[in-house]
Amino acid sequence: MQLPARKARVFLPIFAGVFLSDCASKRVAVEQLSPPYVPHDVFGDVVRFTLAYNVRAAMGLSAGAWSRWILAGFAIALLLGAAVWLFRTRRDEPALFTGIALVAAGALGNLVDRLRWDRGVVDFIDVGFGSTRFWIFNVADVAITVGAVVLWFATREVQPPTASVSVASPPTSAG
Repeated sequence: MQLPARKARVFLPIFAGVFLSDCASKRVAVEQLSPPYVPHDVFGDVVRFTLAYNVRAAMGLSAGAWSRWILAGFAIALLLGAAVWLFRTRRDEPALFTGIALVAAGALGNLVDRLRWDRGVVDFIDVGFGSTRFWIFNVADVAITVGAVVLWFATREVQPPTASVSVASPPTSAG
């Protein structure tokens, strides 16, 4: 089965660009930000690069000791579902191709980390204010989030505006 040219022109560059950017940024993070959990200010204390290894899912969700394998299986299922969705999508829906590419590239990037090391997924983007920090994340997480938003908007049913039309009543014979 071959991906139609229009879909491939949208999907492949986004997918490859995000996946390669994620892999490269994680490699640099591991090489330059070690040891883990030492913050490096990027924009004051609002944005920091802090190397962390995450054995859990988004927002710290965990499935216990089996998290690594359950999350890897979930990522594989998501990638298969994304492939099916991409092939079933009409050629005139580039927003869907874009969203699918972002989510799939992010899922693959995090899957590679889960399979590569038992320490977990490499995260390093640390956003917050002073001691109030949000989750530490990576390029793949950003792609998944942005892709999900794109897919949400792309799949919403757009209702055509309803115009209220007033029809004049025909003249009556009494009038």
